Amino acid sequence: MTQEEAKDIKKAPQKSSRRRAREFAVQGLYQWQLTGDTVTQIERFLRDSSTSFARADENLFREIFYGAMRDASSLKERLVPHLDRDEVDVSPVERATLLVAAFELISKPETPYAVIINEAIEITKTFGGTDGHRFVNGVLDKLALEVRGAEVEAARNKRR
Repeated sequence: MTQEEAKDIKKAPQKSSRRRAREFAVQGLYQWQLTGDTVTQIERFLRDSSTSFARADENLFREIFYGAMRDASSLKERLVPHLDRDEVDVSPVERATLLVAAFELISKPETPYAVIINEAIEITKTFGGTDGHRFVNGVLDKLALEVRGAEVEAARNKRR
């Protein structure tokens, strides 16, 4: 590793424990979609396969991972009207990210909607396709307006 590469690594912002929790939740839902493994198997795999799991907010991870898995059917029903394509045409990464973010938007009103959407966009940029973050942003903006209309309108009015 060159000195410049080492400097770049040092400059990279550290991920928050909450971002890591969301990333692991997305990875777990991705694995679930592809393998059908149980939540226990997936959580064990995530813990054992990454040294950074210990730096994740475990309570947030468990809440959103288990909640999104448990509520996947109802979350999909809430998301489908906002998709511009058939659900089967949504990539597994984008689908996993949408499920995690939809769960948070609906079930965690204490977290600002803009934070949830921004985190979903950043996670999709990291793990998804080239323009997947734009798709995720559009879907979540519509869902946020539906489930947190007053909060969205207040934020819009504040920007004016």
